[in-house]
Amino acid sequence: MPSPRMRLLDDPWLAPYADVIERRAQRAQETAKRLTGTSDAPQALASFASAHEYYGLHRTKDGWIFREWAPNATQIWLVGDFSNWEVRPEFQAVRIPGRDVFDWRGPEDALCHGQFYRLEVLWNGGRGERIPAYARRVVQDPETGLFAAQIWQPRPYRWKNTFVRPAVAPVIYEAHIGMAQEKEGVGSYTEFAEEVLPRIKAAGYNTLQIMGIMEHPYYGSFGYHVSSFFAASSRFGTPEELKALIDKAHGLGIAVIMDIVHSHAVKNERDGLSRFDGTAYQYFHDGSRGWHDAWDSRCFDYGKTDVLHFLLSNCRFWLDEFHFDGYRFDGVTSMLYLHHGLGVDFSNYGMYFDSTVDEDACVYLTLANEVIHTVRPDALTIAEDVSGMPGIGAPLDECGIGFDYRMAMGVPECWFKLVRDMRDEDWSVNFLWHELTNRRADERTVNYVESHDQALVGGKSFIFQMIDKEMYEAMHKGSQNLLVDRGLALHKMARLATLGCCCAYLNFMGNEFGHPEWIDFPREGNNNSYHYARRQWSLRDSDELRFKGLGDFDEAMMKLVVNGRKALEGTYPRRIYGNDEDKVLAFIRGELLFIFNFHSEQSLVDYPLIVPPGVYQHALDTDAEAFGGFNRVIAGQEFPLTTIERENERCFAIRLYLPARTALVIERIPPKVARAGRKKKATTP
Repeated sequence: MPSPRMRLLDDPWLAPYADVIERRAQRAQETAKRLTGTSDAPQALASFASAHEYYGLHRTKDGWIFREWAPNATQIWLVGDFSNWEVRPEFQAVRIPGRDVFDWRGPEDALCHGQFYRLEVLWNGGRGERIPAYARRVVQDPETGLFAAQIWQPRPYRWKNTFVRPAVAPVIYEAHIGMAQEKEGVGSYTEFAEEVLPRIKAAGYNTLQIMGIMEHPYYGSFGYHVSSFFAASSRFGTPEELKALIDKAHGLGIAVIMDIVHSHAVKNERDGLSRFDGTAYQYFHDGSRGWHDAWDSRCFDYGKTDVLHFLLSNCRFWLDEFHFDGYRFDGVTSMLYLHHGLGVDFSNYGMYFDSTVDEDACVYLTLANEVIHTVRPDALTIAEDVSGMPGIGAPLDECGIGFDYRMAMGVPECWFKLVRDMRDEDWSVNFLWHELTNRRADERTVNYVESHDQALVGGKSFIFQMIDKEMYEAMHKGSQNLLVDRGLALHKMARLATLGCCCAYLNFMGNEFGHPEWIDFPREGNNNSYHYARRQWSLRDSDELRFKGLGDFDEAMMKLVVNGRKALEGTYPRRIYGNDEDKVLAFIRGELLFIFNFHSEQSLVDYPLIVPPGVYQHALDTDAEAFGGFNRVIAGQEFPLTTIERENERCFAIRLYLPARTALVIERIPPKVARAGRKKKATTP
């Protein structure tokens, strides 16, 4: 058993909890052994995670076979087009003797591709219509709103592109298929592949994160109230069209991950898992623990073998069947704690190791990471955890839970606090630096200014928080508005600072160009309108609007930092200067020097900055006219190296003109490289 004391060397505050950390890791190993019956955990556990190949409806060489786990059920029938939607004896599933599994077998001509069906489940004291738990395609009737499973046996999709996720920092474009189109309606997988994927590629992002893939009854839930865990949402198209989207992304060199929601499930009984066999506790906890009051949903019982079988198999299914390259696990904080993290301020380490922690959930997440990384060693896993649970991003062999990254949810809180709650003159750049880089040595984080969370109804996007109604009146080029000028400047500076300090970076679709307004899905309160459930790409493309400058800056930022200089690879940000009075922050990342003047009024002339030796040349600035700025910085200029005295020490320095609310990126060419370049230039005929 690996010792958690490896981690304690990095974080001595964990020393009092070494036994707890070790016990949790031991529990995960013991659970894996119990599930598989062997100590060869990784491969055996990956094989165990194949319930979807056993349960559900499958076509075999001998005909059809269907199986369902339903301990409390007494009888189950398949009901559908093939039975005229009547309960018929020839479609009755039979309980396997001594097991909680029902089995039905039929000849090849009993069913056919495209037919719709459901289950009729009978239990002592009741009966109900149900959608099979392992259904791979589920379709909603547009008139009744009811869901039905669909028999889906097309020709196998032929993949065109083999893909291995590159070992580079993920730069993530978070997107929602349905609202990715400008039209007022629901976008499709095909439209996304044709119209949006090229934009993501051109913008310089290397990872696509798709929301709302697993089937969900309510469109406005953003996909976070899942009903059918093995079915890709049919409102966007067919499974083959989703595969084609992923295949095309891989051909463009873009990894594709999806939001996986194992933190809770929709409470619907007919369409979901709740009371599937007549009991409240088949997949979920019994009593109040089985209900998430804040989310109005059901909470899984991670201590049950069959629930682990279901969820671990779900982790494997999307990798195998759709070639997804990993997952962002949603609602991890809610999983880890019995209080779901609601109203809790995680102010001391003891709160990560007390009786409020659901250790069954810790075990499940550990096993999930083991399955995922065994099946796909290059897969990416990200935890949405606001609590900062120690070890969540630590490797499994160091007693960690095994996620590759954790969402740095404090970073957007920091940015919104600054622009919403504080006067510009009260900002502390050293506080900002702390928030951008505050992470333990044992974990990597995904930094972001905003995700979809910040733009939902009831909130405001980052730029809308700063500009508000002026978005509608003063975003034309040539307009003069102080609120807009401030918003545009800080929008660019915030993204540049966040990217420069990140381990990985995330942007929500459209926010890179300051997409206006909030996100609001069709509902009774807005007359079922799609007006706010779309992305207005025409704003990004218009030469007459200032949105284009924001989008162009984001593209230039990615081109320089991520794809050009690859400044995120094998480097970390190192602060070289922070002055709260002048509002100046400077740090180095690789060979790029980032300098920010957050002052609202004060431009600084000949501002000295101590730097390592080298040749320094302008690479990017937020104030360029092409990016909606005032063009106060000379592009392409070289900054001569000088010397200054500091505490009786002679140091190298450059002197800069730093306009108010402007950031610069200056490339450092090391002395040897610079000399070699000059020599080559001098000898060229």
